[in-house]
Amino acid sequence: MTDIFSRASGALYGLAIGDALGMPTQSFSRADIVTRYGPLLTGFEPAPPDQPLAAGMPAGSVTDDTEQAMLLAQLLIEGDGWVDAIELARRLAAWEKSMRARGSLDLLGPSTRRAIQELLDGADTDQSGRTGTTNGAAMRIAPVGIANEGSNLGNLVSQVVEASRPTHNTGVALAGAAAVAAAVSAGIAGADVPQAIEQAEAAARIGGQHGHWIAAADVAARIRWATRLVAGRSPAEAGELIYTLVGTSLATQESVPAAFAVLATRPDAPWDACLLAASLGGDCDTIAAITGAIAGACHGADAFPAEARGVIQRVNGLPIDETAAALLKIRLRHGGEAGAAR
Repeated sequence: MTDIFSRASGALYGLAIGDALGMPTQSFSRADIVTRYGPLLTGFEPAPPDQPLAAGMPAGSVTDDTEQAMLLAQLLIEGDGWVDAIELARRLAAWEKSMRARGSLDLLGPSTRRAIQELLDGADTDQSGRTGTTNGAAMRIAPVGIANEGSNLGNLVSQVVEASRPTHNTGVALAGAAAVAAAVSAGIAGADVPQAIEQAEAAARIGGQHGHWIAAADVAARIRWATRLVAGRSPAEAGELIYTLVGTSLATQESVPAAFAVLATRPDAPWDACLLAASLGGDCDTIAAITGAIAGACHGADAFPAEARGVIQRVNGLPIDETAAALLKIRLRHGGEAGAAR
């Protein structure tokens, strides 16, 4: 039986592995990826010279998805489950400055950058994220799922809202983030992938009732539709359907359902699921990061090749095990009640 620590570290390893697999392929079309790497990636690749966001990055390098998730995890640990909105804004701004200094173009997304500036200028947290619809909240939310037990989905979604609304306070973004957090939390508690998808859909329905309304497709409905769309399909067929019909853009209502569709295609093979997600095109580093986080939570760290986990550590030096253990302490200490009511 996979123990709870393996599932927690698996969520963070999976996030980083998916992110790093998608690093060289992000922002390319699926046709470009197939021409360069074949229908499916087979492992970590360095970023090619014409990579628009990550040119020159070595194979196995993570991007903003993992770095922002680890930043959020640290804030959760320091706050015993609570995220200080202004401190989040400060640290994200400092993170972007450090990325620029490293020569990276993989910076804050449009929703996050706009909200951070408003927060630093004194805006109320309920207003700063009022236009945030992209997948920035969903891509970094996995630590909230690790730190919070999700048997009461209303409580879990409240945690997601508190951690996300400073930058993504719209129904669509909160629905996407809630879906990812609920799936991760369910995996930590012992759920398999189909059960985690069921929890994600339910959480997305609740999350969509929070935040500012904005015209967008319903995330819960699209998760259900996308996972059924790929049922019985081969990975290659599923990849084409996800890219063509579900969509792989920055939009939450595309990228989050896309990740769940990948999981539905490869529910028992976390590494293969990440390879498929990273081969989709578009915002495929984020889609693969979400895919990996949920698959890792459901299957545990050992479900990923030891060599892949080693590459992540050698290239990035992330404190994955220490972070997972600290987040689990919050989960066990608060029993699902961490932080949101403060």
